[in-house]
Amino acid sequence: MADHQFLTVGETAKTLGVSARHARRLADAGAVSRVARGLIDGASVDRYLHSQRRGRTRGWAQHTAWGAVAILAGRDAEWLGAAQSSRLRRRLREITDADDLLTRMRDRARVHIFAAHRAALPHLRDLVVAADKRSIGLSDMFDDTVDGYLAVDELDDVVQTLGLRSDVGGGVILRVTRFDFDRVRELVDTPVVAALDAATSTDPRQRGVGQRALHDLLAAHR
Repeated sequence: MADHQFLTVGETAKTLGVSARHARRLADAGAVSRVARGLIDGASVDRYLHSQRRGRTRGWAQHTAWGAVAILAGRDAEWLGAAQSSRLRRRLREITDADDLLTRMRDRARVHIFAAHRAALPHLRDLVVAADKRSIGLSDMFDDTVDGYLAVDELDDVVQTLGLRSDVGGGVILRVTRFDFDRVRELVDTPVVAALDAATSTDPRQRGVGQRALHDLLAAHR
């Protein structure tokens, strides 16, 4: 693929061998990451292309993905049956590539990107549950961005109350999940979620730190 960091929708379509419409659908679904209107993060296109070459790997269902988070964090995934938990532990021991794990974990939450008035940001930070990226060696970012998890049944109310505007170039990333949010709240505080979020960042440094952290977590599980 092209050696620059960002791709247009047309370039993304050409790289993946799909139509421009299909490339837009992939961006809408979060399979590749928009960084601005009409621009796609080149690294996410690489990851998607890599995952397709690995046999069209399917993402795990949300309860399975959050179970994998718990297991990698050294906790019990008690919502999974004993047989499923055992299979998942075995599958995690077989995964050696951080990109493979990212592909399987991509459906743990649906990513929505918004623009927000500066005055809304403190309220948003109180409402979402954000990963502690300090746990993987990254400093917290207190700027005009918000990145955190939210229960699916709270999304509409938050958007309306705080006047959020859907904008692929916005600084508000809401990771919305249908999984039991009390469990999500506990798991987001682990280095596993911090690594997953960082590894899909559009910032090259964060992405590199996140991928190294995932590699270390997988190695420790083996």
